[in-house]
This record gives sequence, C-alpha cells and structure tokens, in this order.
Amino acid sequence: MHGLVIKNTGSWYTVLTDDGQLLDCKVKGNFRIKGIRSTNPVAVGDRVVVGEGNWITEIEDRRNYIIRKSINLSKQSHILAANVDQALLIVTVSKPETSTTFIDRFLASAEAYRVPVILIFNKTDLLNDEELHYQQMMIQLYETIGYECRAISAETGEGVEELRPMLDGKITLLSGNSGVGKSTLINRLVPHANQRTAEISDAHHTGMHTTTFSEMIPLNSVTDGSPVDAHSYLIDTPGIKGFGTFDMEREELTSYFKEIFEFSKQCRFSDCTHTHEPGCAVLKAVEDHYIAQSRYQSYLSMLEDKDENKYREAY
Repeated sequence: MHGLVIKNTGSWYTVLTDDGQLLDCKVKGNFRIKGIRSTNPVAVGDRVVVGEGNWITEIEDRRNYIIRKSINLSKQSHILAANVDQALLIVTVSKPETSTTFIDRFLASAEAYRVPVILIFNKTDLLNDEELHYQQMMIQLYETIGYECRAISAETGEGVEELRPMLDGKITLLSGNSGVGKSTLINRLVPHANQRTAEISDAHHTGMHTTTFSEMIPLNSVTDGSPVDAHSYLIDTPGIKGFGTFDMEREELTSYFKEIFEFSKQCRFSDCTHTHEPGCAVLKAVEDHYIAQSRYQSYLSMLEDKDENKYREAY
C-alpha cells in the first residue's frame, strides 16, 4: 500500500494512503542504519510503502528535502520535510529578532537541495519607524540577491491574502525561529487548522514552542469551500533556534551564496576560499559593498563549521 506521510509525532507517522485511508504507522528499525544518519528516518512529505501491521517498509525516492544538523546529536541530521515545492521562511526584525546568520544558513541549505525560498517578514504591525526602516533594508538586501520577499502581519491579516496564489497547487514548507508567528499565519490561511499559539516570552523576547511535531495541512479555498488543489499543502514544523548545516562540502559552499558565487568566477585562483587569497574578487566585492558584510560573515561562519566539524547555533 502506497501513501503520503502527513504527520510525524516522533515515534508514530500518520500516512494518507492513495485510497484515502489515514493510518498510524511505525518504522522498521533498519531504516535507522541506511543512507542518511537522521534522527527522523521518515519525514513529513515522504512517499512510503506500508506493509502488514502498518509498518513502513520502504521510502520512495525523494525529489528534495530540507535538512539540518540535529542539535542533540551533532553527527546526525534532522530532516525538516521532503518533496517540497518551496519554503516560506518566516522572519521577524523584532519580538523576536531573526538573525541574518540564521536566514543565510537556511537559504544556503535550501540552495543545496534546490528548494526555492520566499522570505516572509511578519509582525509589521508591531514595528516602530526605526524597525520598519531596518526591515526595508533587509528586504532590499535579499531582493537584490534574488529572493522574493513579502511583508505581512499574520495578526491583523495585512498582506496575507496576497500569499494565497503563491501557495496554490504547491507543497510549501513553513519554517522559522520560535515565536515568529507561523501558527498565527497558518490559522489565517487555514482557519480550520486551529494551530495553537503562545505569547512571546517577556524575559528574552523569544518564542515559546507551540508546534511539537511536523504536520502537512491541506489548503482549502476561502471562496466556495472546495479544495484549491489536491496538491496544495502547508507543512508546519517546530520552531528552530539554530540552523547547523549538514552534508555540505567546503568547496561547494560558495555556490550556495548566489552573489558570492557570481563574483567568485572572477577570482584569480579556481580553488579560492575567499578568505585571504590575492586576486580574490569576492573580498574586493565585500570591500566595495557589492556583497553585504552580513552575508559574507554568514559564509565565514559556515566555513568555520566545516573547519571545526561541529554544530554551531546561529546567533
């Protein structure tokens, strides 16, 4: 029996079978020693084969996936979702502040696995003039690089309806730090989802985890109640603090930063690391402000990951 994994609660997986059944399934232990060393051998979005006793016996080939290093087991990975058409990275410039390092690590990982990313700047209704200016500068930075950006308020609904055409007919991963408003946005887009939300911690202006497992939520039309498209889904994932990169070769890292890759073609040496070499076009571009200092620092921090071979939380 074939089906789609639509929910992962850690030890159990909910599978929507091709004939419309919902099955609670478990995974055979030998999955944990095959291929990627992952804390979750089966991910939401996986196409699987279910055998007798509701055991998942096979994972079909993945188109792509978003993966990061597990915080607790640094030599293992955690797959956020598989077989996605795009990702919405929800970020906030305040309450809590999403660091550019976190954004850049997510973008680089998505580039590595060929997943398009749209940056959603949430909580615009809470920003003062200075914060709005900073948000606009960030939007300009990432749009110049080539990433689509949208500014919204999930709380008031501002800008949310404009997102719907971008989601139609696609499987979309939602990700971001805890507290950036993923659940509030989902409740706006899919009122029947009833995702739990929580207040931001006053002490540290950080979010409290309300999603404890990954889940695939079907999108329904707000006009006549009929499904928008059989393949329109949002994948909600638990909020994450750091984004440790996994399974990236040091020499490939340049290609996951779009603007750094473009300037690297002009470097004197083909194996340039863009850290100290003479004739480095990337260093010159940073000096001349064609490459943002924040992006270059994110690149260096990921090089450091490769040098030290350890997980580093993005501050």
